[in-house]
Amino acid sequence: MSDTQTLIENRPPSVATLFVQRVDATPDAEAYRYPVPGSAGRPDEWKSLSWAQAAERVYAIAAGLADLGVRAEERVALASSTRVEWILADLGVMCAGAATTTIYPSTNAEESAFILADSESRVLIAEDAAQLAKARERRAELPELRHVVVIDPAGAEPAEGDPEGWVLSLADLEARGAAHLEKNPEAVKERIAAITADQLATLIYTSGTTGRPKGVRLPHDNWSYMARATVATGLITADDVQYLWLPLAHVFGKVLTSGQIEVGHVTAVDGRIDKIIENLPVVQPTYMAAVPRIFEKVYNGVASKAREGGGAKYKIFQWAAGVAREYAKVSQDNFRRTGRTGAPFALSAKHKVADALVYSKIREAFGGRLRACVSGSAALAPEIGFFFAGAGIHILEGYGLTESSAASFVNPGEAYRTGTVGKPLPGTEVRIADDGEILLRGPGIMEGYHRLPEKTAEVLESDGWFHTGDIGELSADGYLRITDRKKDLIKTSGGKYIAPAEVEGQFKAVCPFVSNILVHGADRNFCTALISLDEPTILGWAEEQGIKGDYADVVAAPQTLELVDGYVKRLNEGLQRWQTIKKFRLLPRDLDIEHGELTPSLKLKRPVVEREYRALIEEMYAGSREA
Repeated sequence: MSDTQTLIENRPPSVATLFVQRVDATPDAEAYRYPVPGSAGRPDEWKSLSWAQAAERVYAIAAGLADLGVRAEERVALASSTRVEWILADLGVMCAGAATTTIYPSTNAEESAFILADSESRVLIAEDAAQLAKARERRAELPELRHVVVIDPAGAEPAEGDPEGWVLSLADLEARGAAHLEKNPEAVKERIAAITADQLATLIYTSGTTGRPKGVRLPHDNWSYMARATVATGLITADDVQYLWLPLAHVFGKVLTSGQIEVGHVTAVDGRIDKIIENLPVVQPTYMAAVPRIFEKVYNGVASKAREGGGAKYKIFQWAAGVAREYAKVSQDNFRRTGRTGAPFALSAKHKVADALVYSKIREAFGGRLRACVSGSAALAPEIGFFFAGAGIHILEGYGLTESSAASFVNPGEAYRTGTVGKPLPGTEVRIADDGEILLRGPGIMEGYHRLPEKTAEVLESDGWFHTGDIGELSADGYLRITDRKKDLIKTSGGKYIAPAEVEGQFKAVCPFVSNILVHGADRNFCTALISLDEPTILGWAEEQGIKGDYADVVAAPQTLELVDGYVKRLNEGLQRWQTIKKFRLLPRDLDIEHGELTPSLKLKRPVVEREYRALIEEMYAGSREA
């Protein structure tokens, strides 16, 4: 048996046990960094918790929940943005033997109430008064919800009509837990010792595009496997500093906390997306996970800044971007053949000049120490990936689903290949079905959907194979390339199949102004697109052109339509005839989470967007022979 197999097969039975082992091994080492907002315009102050300090709070939360009467596998919901208290509360829930139900803070009151009721959550840990208000509004529908614990208690005091003790602060819960531990010092240790590998740890509700979300049941064994398997890839070490901003209610963010506990590195936690650019030079991470939209925004921002610097500066950027892509492709191909990175002398010389002029500044913006980024949740346009790779920021794409505990594939360090999601994690099996669907089997696969046995049976075979719903191809040496969602493939009226995500990704690499694009063409005789533009970037361009007005005015201007039309034509030059975009419309505003058009992990909800902009779509097909 190999060392990797031994590591995985000898994994602890629970995340709680994993946490105890980490605290015992390195009690005084730094575990978490978190910002405390500065007053009167001053910058945030970053504070730290050691593993021992984190454990003190985690065990107090666990004991407090026990004192509230929470029993093994009962659900405790968490509705909060990404912050250090989210991690401490989640660990406290699991150390109490209970299970965390995750709720995005952007979820509306109706859907929050559905998740709380369907999960039969006994306690809700809410971030602030706004999250408390959602539960209070629907309290009549939540007979199982006994308590709401508020992290930031300002304005979240108990109100008239609340049951006795229904609302308390996180500080109150921790004080209650400390008192409980004084009377019963072994209370939390006993609960941890009783947890079994198949015991429910997390209930994550998928953000479906239609209908009610489904609760994915993930037992402790899923997470302890993920912790050991991700560390076995060698991608993270004890010396790393991770910057964690992803939503922890999403499985991609959640899995990053397990790997950290296993290896013991530092994690800087701040979920404020508008603070990412500001935080990176302060945190100076060596490792960060993100979704493709973040890299697209950075690329568009760099291109926009270069263009604002004048024609010469923009030409230098365009030249450097081309060199970066060529260098990355040649270097990756060289590594594949010889096991060594690098490029021929002439290209290396150009790359060195471009590095001094452009790439070094991009790396500094990321903090100057970034060793690798992991990209997941959606496909990254290969040309964006090659650009960053050539600039010295290696984006390692990975792949997984909520139902597979997030990580099933990841690119392996130096041997990464842009445009693929890498190889399976140790212990995960993959098979490609006859219709191209990716099937997975292994210790990361969910137990099933909560209270939905028929839905579970639709995707999970009796022998453990899980149907992902994604289409992909495996290379001879085991690298996976995702083509599209099985249900999202477009079949034109001419019988041609098109993967819209592939076309959309290519457009994002071509057009530096795009924010979101939806390609439409199912049962039509040509493809069309709905396009929204990145507001800061297009407004900066508009100012240069003397176009006045807000975003809606700018996208309606003839010059803007002409600009985007040029990029659509460039896209079409690289597509098959049946893939080309014949018509497009610019949307009057960007797509967002608030209007339900994007998931909290910034993935496009196609049915929602198509339904909302049905009139624009039909307008593009008016007069065609199928209309």
